[in-house]
Amino acid sequence: MKAAVIRQFGSPPSWQEFPTPSPEPGELIVSVSAAAVNPLVLTRAAGAHYSAGSDLPFVAGVDGVGRTPDGRRVYFRAPRPPYGALAEQAPVPAGHFLPVPDGVPDVMAAAAAIPGVSCWIPLTRLAPIRPGESVLVNGATGSAGQMAVQVARHLGARSVCATGRDPEKLASVGADRVLDLSGSRDKIRDSVRQLARDTTIGVVLDYLWGPSAEAILAGLGGPQAPRGSSRVRYVSIGSLGGAEVSLPSALLRSSGVEILGSGIGSTSDDDIVAGTREFLDALARVRFRVDTEPQPMSSVEQNWGRTGGGRRLVFTRP
Repeated sequence: MKAAVIRQFGSPPSWQEFPTPSPEPGELIVSVSAAAVNPLVLTRAAGAHYSAGSDLPFVAGVDGVGRTPDGRRVYFRAPRPPYGALAEQAPVPAGHFLPVPDGVPDVMAAAAAIPGVSCWIPLTRLAPIRPGESVLVNGATGSAGQMAVQVARHLGARSVCATGRDPEKLASVGADRVLDLSGSRDKIRDSVRQLARDTTIGVVLDYLWGPSAEAILAGLGGPQAPRGSSRVRYVSIGSLGGAEVSLPSALLRSSGVEILGSGIGSTSDDDIVAGTREFLDALARVRFRVDTEPQPMSSVEQNWGRTGGGRRLVFTRP
């Protein structure tokens, strides 16, 4: 079969021959129709994600949409290594695929699933929104952040606050309040402090980490931080802005902030499956906005990493 094969970490995959998978016990071979590229796919292909293995070669891609041998249309995730989603076929273990609701096109399901689950699971399981609480999305101009704004509102947030460095894009994400991250650390801290007073921030979904997280945490903690009736649940989802933060002990000890992580290893398989099913059902009903850039899967090498402005690159097969 043909697949997007990674033979060297940090280099784009090549669309080339790779051994055709045979099903092991409990697996189905899915004929892939669409698979998206996202930060997880890119960092695993670069060997930089904490879940990435060290064995080469392997097929890129972590999830997608396709057909089972009996014709069912399914969303699938985590094919058996060294196979991935960017291929003609993928061996998928039982429990790693779900039916795609009618009315949700393949490209939309492939593009929306990971961004949607990245916020759906935190907001329904790790840090559910409480009545009267607002949600702050740190890094709202990418596709995952844009989805988080929509999901937070759908799940009942009092208001949604969004951060980013591009004022024009921030204005288009549909948030109630926006915060430009291009200012100084102190300015961001003070703005967060005011937002927390005005809107009762209960949950932070952080796709950036790094310096912006330090400023936001400083605004939520410390002796001048607003004191609400419930603790602020700060959920780290991504690290596009930096892998580390400086976190003074006094800041946590003087605040009501709880820091949580959401990613591979922090959530049970059962919760991932249930959360994905819930999100796909919501996608069919609500039709969250998903901006996509479809490209033929055979062009994966030429188009690798070609995305931006909140658009999700999706590789397709007939």
